[in-house]
Amino acid sequence: MKIEESSNRESLPGFPLWGGLRGASLRVSMVQSDIIANSIDDNIVFYGNLLRRLTGKTDLVILPELFTTGMTHDVEGLGESNDGKTITAVKKYSKDYGFAVTGSFLALDNGKHFNRAFFVTPDGREYYYDKRHLFRMAGEDRCFSSGSKRLIVDYLGWKICLMVCYDLRFPVWSRNVGNEYDFLIYVANWPEARKMPWKALLKARAIENLCYVCGVNRVGVDSHDVKYHGDSRIYSPKGEKLLKANDHENVVMTETLDIKDIRSFREKFPAWMDADKFEIKL
Repeated sequence: MKIEESSNRESLPGFPLWGGLRGASLRVSMVQSDIIANSIDDNIVFYGNLLRRLTGKTDLVILPELFTTGMTHDVEGLGESNDGKTITAVKKYSKDYGFAVTGSFLALDNGKHFNRAFFVTPDGREYYYDKRHLFRMAGEDRCFSSGSKRLIVDYLGWKICLMVCYDLRFPVWSRNVGNEYDFLIYVANWPEARKMPWKALLKARAIENLCYVCGVNRVGVDSHDVKYHGDSRIYSPKGEKLLKANDHENVVMTETLDIKDIRSFREKFPAWMDADKFEIKL
């Protein structure tokens, strides 16, 4: 499907804003950007200035994984509670600018560090999900603790499931049982060296779960010299690519998703009714 530029398109230096118009239901903005390594205060200011320009133009803003620190093994001194600087700033973004904000941050809870996703709404609701699958090949499992509960948020009539990066490789954990969600989001620091699986798995998750899927990835280089390519994108339940950010580009892109489309497709092609039943044991 053709993505059209919004008539109220506005450009930021290094961050052009693009809008896709398809029948309003949920306006989703992907923020593909670099992250200042291990600098919570600087990232809060940076993203605050960026998100302010989206006021009135979106319903949901999706930030990259660990957007105030980037991926790091040096977690001591960077972990925050749900009342810390990062979430306090996110709540202010959401309330002041009038849209929900999601992403993840480096959390400290009962002496343990978590890669904690959040979903904050303008009316003050806040939800959290701790990343289930920790990327052992980069030592994430040695620095962080794993979560054990999925999160599905009800927002503006949509059921939204939130996942983090490496979770993308595990279809059972992401499985949409009985159409319990409409929109599946992965926030990520997904390295450029594995960009082919990123594209293939996002598309697969959309097709197998009969839902919209969005993957938002960072760009730049982290404190461990790992390179990130971005390539943030949104897929339809049919596996159609609705929106794509260019590699290595700092950009904000917005697409309008229509819930009627997904409900109609599920009625015409009810593959979910033939899904295998299973139980996840942790």
